[in-house]
Amino acid sequence: MALIGVFDSGVGGLSILDEALRQLPQHDYIYLADSANAPYGEKSSDWIAARSLVLCRHLASKGCDAIVVACNTATAEAIQQIRSELAIPIIGVEPGIKPASMQSQNHIVGVLATEATLKSDKFNALLATLPKDCQFIKQAGVGLVPLIESGKADSTETLELLANHLEPIQIAGADTLVLGCTHFPFLRKAIRKLLGESITLIDTSDAVVRQLKRQLEALHHQTPIKNCGAVVLVSSKNADTLLSSAQDLMSTDLDQHTARALGDVQ
Repeated sequence: MALIGVFDSGVGGLSILDEALRQLPQHDYIYLADSANAPYGEKSSDWIAARSLVLCRHLASKGCDAIVVACNTATAEAIQQIRSELAIPIIGVEPGIKPASMQSQNHIVGVLATEATLKSDKFNALLATLPKDCQFIKQAGVGLVPLIESGKADSTETLELLANHLEPIQIAGADTLVLGCTHFPFLRKAIRKLLGESITLIDTSDAVVRQLKRQLEALHHQTPIKNCGAVVLVSSKNADTLLSSAQDLMSTDLDQHTARALGDVQ
């Protein structure tokens, strides 16, 4: 059994944790949310890289066998440095633009992500490798993350802002939409309300957790010892609020994992 750290700027990475608990429920997890500094998408590259490294070092000091950087922005800006400094597997996330380009029937793909992700070298290097006949409509979802962080994912305010962001993607006729921020899977219901059921939504949570599973198997952590490991939630703002958000947003029954708020981190 392994101890897995999951790090995000706030509650977005709970979408990754949710999938991890579905596929790998036997392991123990520490979820660390830097909610005091969310969102990362509007901060400088240097700040994101430095802060992400500090928090991943914190998780490593707690004995984590692997860490998932469950934040597209932090992955884009910091993952190379984190991997160079920590001697444990570091799994990142990135917008699923490659699978989207393969699944799109009309070769028009919308990408809803943070401004930092869309401007990052990592994202644009990946974009440059994809077929030129596929058109990507890039849209920064400014303002959406704070609304999700404050528990307003299903609010009228969020729906109206989301509608504005999705309008260029809808006008372009995209048949596929990449959810390029781990917060955005929590907007699935709102997106379906605005765009209908026909558009394909690309969320890379499953692929990220499958990569985590491969890394754990390489470390010989594949044998379950118990059915449900423990989940500890830590925040730079308020861990009790984070636990409440997790219970609201996640489909996993956290009571089975004796989930608890451990405390705050600086």
